[in-house]
Amino acid sequence: MVRKADCSQGYGWSSDKAPQSCNYLTPMVLGWLDALRPSKILDLGAGNGALCGHLIDAGYEVIGAEPDSAGVEIARKLCPGVGFYQVGVNDAPESILRDHPDGFDVVVATEVIEHLYVPGLLLSFAKAVLRDEGHILITTPYHGYLKNLALSLCNKWDSHMSPLWDGGHIKLFSRRTMSQLLEQEGFIARRWGGAGRVPYLWKSMIVVAQKG
Repeated sequence: MVRKADCSQGYGWSSDKAPQSCNYLTPMVLGWLDALRPSKILDLGAGNGALCGHLIDAGYEVIGAEPDSAGVEIARKLCPGVGFYQVGVNDAPESILRDHPDGFDVVVATEVIEHLYVPGLLLSFAKAVLRDEGHILITTPYHGYLKNLALSLCNKWDSHMSPLWDGGHIKLFSRRTMSQLLEQEGFIARRWGGAGRVPYLWKSMIVVAQKG
């Protein structure tokens, strides 16, 4: 199967303010990383570097990859000790692997995959830069039967999936569809969870999968 390049555009970063999702995702990401004990992390879709800053504060060696030039510029100022590459999932990973030939223990991608026309490209990129048996940690807005029903009953779909948001959410994932994508791309899901709100109405789901 021949894949077409992802057509997503720049996110439009304009400040070093952390996205609202960091409030409920960062503690979970840090906790799950603590269980994995990685020595080197790639933040794929690093945005303005907000999460990288938290990872550095937690003592991790971190590299950032972000296709948005404005995001990279902000991130380099916010985290001057971190190497940031202006690279996206539809780019070749060689520029990163040239400087980090041993690869990474963990790739982190928070609230990124739902913005991609071809979400499998994110997993392909991660697989290329991960060490053998390395892990990817993904967060993405959660969607399941109860949450979708609640959105419908409350008439919230227009605001939740606003067509007026340039570069907004393109894909919606449930645990089942994320499982299918991971398996398709050669990953084995090892741990699942939710973040924000009450169970099954979570704002986001979080999954750790291992490179097969």
